[in-house]
Amino acid sequence: MTFNDIFKSSFLEKVSSFSLVDALIALAMAFAIGLFIHYVYRKTYTGVLYSNSFGVSLMAMTMITTVVILAVTSNVVLSLGMVGALSIVRFRAAIKEPMDIAYLFWAIAAGIILGAGLIPLAVIGSLCLGLLLMVFVNKKSQDTPYILLVSCDGDASEESAQACVKAQARKSAVKTKTVGMDGVELTMEVRLAGNSTDFVNQLAALPGVQNAVLVSYNGEYMA
Repeated sequence: MTFNDIFKSSFLEKVSSFSLVDALIALAMAFAIGLFIHYVYRKTYTGVLYSNSFGVSLMAMTMITTVVILAVTSNVVLSLGMVGALSIVRFRAAIKEPMDIAYLFWAIAAGIILGAGLIPLAVIGSLCLGLLLMVFVNKKSQDTPYILLVSCDGDASEESAQACVKAQARKSAVKTKTVGMDGVELTMEVRLAGNSTDFVNQLAALPGVQNAVLVSYNGEYMA
């Protein structure tokens, strides 16, 4: 037997028969897990504007990856061609949220596992990962961060405003201070022990304080 015969026979041994039932089961599970990923993504999203199209794309990516893996595992020659085709593809979509990358890898990994026929692993892994994300991403920190903007008409009102903030906030720090003809404007980072923001009303009622604005902050400004 020549080397070519051995090479051809090794390829033929790796070609498995395609099962329509197994493919339909894998696609059905891919749709279910993709729907679960979409649900977890929607529940744990903490950005400014939620994009439903990205959630739908997670479902589609799970099913597409499953189809690709099913095709690759059924034919070694096709797998080599698939690797060559994917090597020339470049994705340039900007990922705005860091957690979006985790969801993309989750969808791809679920599709790969389902395509390989490891359905219990895909189900158990997705359930555990979804539970962890919903617990830790939605977990509120002990200190709620805020950005506080205070406009004062002079030094005396500025001192009274800072004293009020230090008395009410758990932590506070002046980030910027702008002095102009109209008075003083302070930008402060404050951390509250709870969710009550009533101290802003007290701050705005102080003599010499023109206005006080409290903005929620979690890495980016939120109204």
